[in-house]
Amino acid sequence: MIEQTKAQLEEKLEDSERLQQELKLAELQIAEAATQLNQTDNALKVTRSEINKLESEKKQTQSQINTQEAFLANQIKSAFMAGNYDFAKMIFNQDEAGKFERVITYYQYLNNARLEQITQFRRLISTLERVQNELNEKENQQIILIAQQRKQAESLRERQQARNASLKKLNAEIESDQARVAQLERQEQSLLNAIEQAELEARRAAQKSQQAQIALSGLTRLKGQLQVPTSGSINRLFGKRRQGQVRWKGIVINSAAGTPVNSVAAGKILYADWLKGFGLVTIVDHGEGYMSVYGRNQALLKSVGDSVEAGDTISLVGNSGGQAQPGLYFEIRHKGKALDPSQWLRRS
Repeated sequence: MIEQTKAQLEEKLEDSERLQQELKLAELQIAEAATQLNQTDNALKVTRSEINKLESEKKQTQSQINTQEAFLANQIKSAFMAGNYDFAKMIFNQDEAGKFERVITYYQYLNNARLEQITQFRRLISTLERVQNELNEKENQQIILIAQQRKQAESLRERQQARNASLKKLNAEIESDQARVAQLERQEQSLLNAIEQAELEARRAAQKSQQAQIALSGLTRLKGQLQVPTSGSINRLFGKRRQGQVRWKGIVINSAAGTPVNSVAAGKILYADWLKGFGLVTIVDHGEGYMSVYGRNQALLKSVGDSVEAGDTISLVGNSGGQAQPGLYFEIRHKGKALDPSQWLRRS
């Protein structure tokens, strides 16, 4: 009977593995769409900022043109009013010679000033044309980005529907407490294996390239001062019973899908991939055996080997790994041992 139960449990877990692969594919497709959407959103913000600057420049240039027009109009009016002076009489009347010289000098001054103002006016008109052309180009670019954004958002929704179908089948497969405990134990072990493998590959890559590894000082001096990795309400689950004898090794921060996730401290990306039970995971190596783990992401924005500073955005909040609600799963580990994140994060 015991052997039969074990065999049935193993069969269910094998079926679960197959469905996990379906879920992985669906969530990776969601990640791709979410990453593209994030890039488009950022490009749109930059374009809108550039449009605002160009509109401000256009307004300023137009104001300068108006001022120049008024100035030139006054000069033309002055020249017209002085235009009835009898030059022939002045030339033959020697008594008027001194006055004539002053008038000629005045006319030369006016002419030079007028030429300078006309040159400046033409320059302003040229600037206005350039700004208007750039503005038209940026506005067209914005229209294209908005259309692209809508298309990517629709693609994201479609892929989320496919993911939900896979998740429903997966949850139906694992029903008993015993099966869930076994599954959680496997998932936890897969995280430890991923960390060990990532560390090994990082050391090999450093030796092969003969590059000095970045000096990382760990987290010891930052205990209690680390910034919370994302906004939202924190479920302080560390150490609490999860299922059977399996306990929580981290915390969950409930937040909206797509919310930026930031590295809690400077480090190097050690792992960035999909992992059973944890979904899309980023692991940051902080040195001295300290690591921070960010799971259940919608999309990963950094790659293995990338250096990050405290506060750098590394991913987006999601519900990958088969979660019903969006939120960030966060752990801190030292030499493989899970530490209570609440003791390390700055209290708000």
